[in-house]
Amino acid sequence: MKFLDLAKVYLRSGSGGNGCISFRREKYIEYGGPDGGDGGGGGDVWAEAVDGLNTLIDFRYQQHFFAENGRPGAGRQRTGRDGEDIVLRVPVGTEILDEDEETVIADITELGQRVLLAKGGNGGWGNLHFKSATNQAPRRANPGQAGIERTIWLRLKLIADVGLLGLPNAGKSTFLAATSNARPKIADYPFTTLHPNLGVVGVDGREFVVADIPGLIEGAHEGRGLGDLFLGHVERCAVLLHLVDGSSGTLLEDYDTIVNEIDQYGAGLADKPRVVVLNKVDTMDDEERTFLREELEERAGCKVLLMSGASGEGTTEVLRALRSHIDEKRLRDAPQDDSAWRP
Repeated sequence: MKFLDLAKVYLRSGSGGNGCISFRREKYIEYGGPDGGDGGGGGDVWAEAVDGLNTLIDFRYQQHFFAENGRPGAGRQRTGRDGEDIVLRVPVGTEILDEDEETVIADITELGQRVLLAKGGNGGWGNLHFKSATNQAPRRANPGQAGIERTIWLRLKLIADVGLLGLPNAGKSTFLAATSNARPKIADYPFTTLHPNLGVVGVDGREFVVADIPGLIEGAHEGRGLGDLFLGHVERCAVLLHLVDGSSGTLLEDYDTIVNEIDQYGAGLADKPRVVVLNKVDTMDDEERTFLREELEERAGCKVLLMSGASGEGTTEVLRALRSHIDEKRLRDAPQDDSAWRP
């Protein structure tokens, strides 16, 4: 399945049905009077969060959604049928923006949440509504109200507890593959990750979700590389995991690059709790580890953990540090292993 996190959609709610002009015409009934029914209401357009979706790819193949119009009224005081609603099924975490791509209409963050995007038009009144003592045979009826037509943008921001940050080839995908069942692409060249990946990791009987996004480079906020569009997927995270490649030779410059891009992006990312990790320590001896760790701690102003995603060294300590920043309400119990033999 292809990943798509931004889609433009055209909507139109249904128009209401017209009211009816009709008079009662039956044998032996003199002065039957008006009996025109009302028109039915037009269908609404809704957005609903459903389970099992993590991409907006469906909206690449269908961008137009039109609800059904209401049916007109009829004689004998018969009201027209209402038009059927139409529902846009979107993943949890979808942000609905107006046509200007800035005004937020709704933020869908819970499964089953429904948002009304376009209200259907009201049905018109039949001439039965207009009778009175002075106008006993009205020959007027209201037309149905027109539906609402609008253009919106859907932007997906993945729901995750931890967001991975780092330069390309900092070891983010390797860490996700080593600690979860996710299988992101891993290679020895930059930008192997072209779209976000999610993985469920567990430590001490508790589970949480980690989001791996494409690497940032200097100038990403200006559109260099893959830009900073994917940073939206870590806006909802409780904590950020900043991986720094210890084998790069430009340790401090790499750290400053990511911090600067987060500051330029805004959206409160710079204020989120951050766990800084010196990665790929399997390529260093003890003396080099100590030296680089002290350098990075002085620049970051916080404790720096040591880890190697390739060998698994230090991954448990990193997961425990991340868990300490996640609220208990967001954590889930890890499933029990029923395959183990028991007496």
